[in-house]
Amino acid sequence: MGHPHTSKTMLAGRVLVAIGAVTVLGAAIAQPAGKTAQSGLQAQGRPAERSINEWLERMHQASGRRNYIGTLVVSSNTGAMSSARVWHACQGDQQVERVESLTGAPRSTFRHNEEVITFLPEAGVARTERRESPDLFPSLLKPSETSIPEFYTARRVGGDRVAGFEADVVQLAPKDNLRFGYRIWSERKTGLVVKLQTLDLDGSVLEQAAFSELQLDAPVRMDKLSQMMAATDGWRVEKTEAVKTSAAVEGWHMKGDVAGFKPVSCYKRPVAAVPLPQGSMQWIFSDGLASVSLFVEAYDRQRHTHEGLFSSGATQTLTRRIQDWWLTAVGEVPQQTLNAFAHNLERRK
Repeated sequence: MGHPHTSKTMLAGRVLVAIGAVTVLGAAIAQPAGKTAQSGLQAQGRPAERSINEWLERMHQASGRRNYIGTLVVSSNTGAMSSARVWHACQGDQQVERVESLTGAPRSTFRHNEEVITFLPEAGVARTERRESPDLFPSLLKPSETSIPEFYTARRVGGDRVAGFEADVVQLAPKDNLRFGYRIWSERKTGLVVKLQTLDLDGSVLEQAAFSELQLDAPVRMDKLSQMMAATDGWRVEKTEAVKTSAAVEGWHMKGDVAGFKPVSCYKRPVAAVPLPQGSMQWIFSDGLASVSLFVEAYDRQRHTHEGLFSSGATQTLTRRIQDWWLTAVGEVPQQTLNAFAHNLERRK
């Protein structure tokens, strides 16, 4: 991939993390006056009066209660575009998804709760792993799991149609320059997120993910998707293991905080792990909506030749040598946020 944060470079990983994370906001959406407010009318003609937590709970519940099939298109301000076909089935607390790439190298990714397997036909490889917070669409968190109104404001800005469905449009604006903003389209009847835009500090669109076609309550069979997921005969199965650890155990700490971002998990990749280099540590931070991953590995002068900041749509990457170590910081955040993480990361062993 040429990029250590592989879940971000996958379609349905790179921008859909933001789609899912939008459900954790806990501020208040102001109902605008005038024509815009009319788009918030319920079917019976009365204004839809919902708090932000109610909006977010609808979005969260929609992802776990609705079967659907759709075509998802992801585009960025660089002109890059990719698309995938998505099948989503759920029953109780069980969710199964299939994401089939329609552009680029052939790839099929399946997720059953935390279990993920990606089939790469050109290589004849099936990669398996566990993800506590799956990046596949839609990765939704509960509103109660975070407290980010301190860092974002939210307001309902009207209504629109996406893939033939009426949707409420909600805009999230950051209160500082350490995070991007978002514009979300939530399907009016179900609450399902059907479109998301990531906005830079000036309000320009960095990246967009939207369904171009969507069938809600589609006849998707969970057992059939599970059978397809388990059909690994004839494939070379590679297991990507991530061992839970802590930054302190690995000899790292943050000498200062990056406002709003809290550590949520830390992993060590064993020698045989793919696709990260052997011995890599991944330290993950989140403000409840945006996330940053710090990948740290031993410095290799042959591989680690370019320090700097790189942009690809909403995804920003920073590479830097720290003593005998190499840091790769990746996140859908402004570059100054990655600089702050790099500045505060310190070796203690």
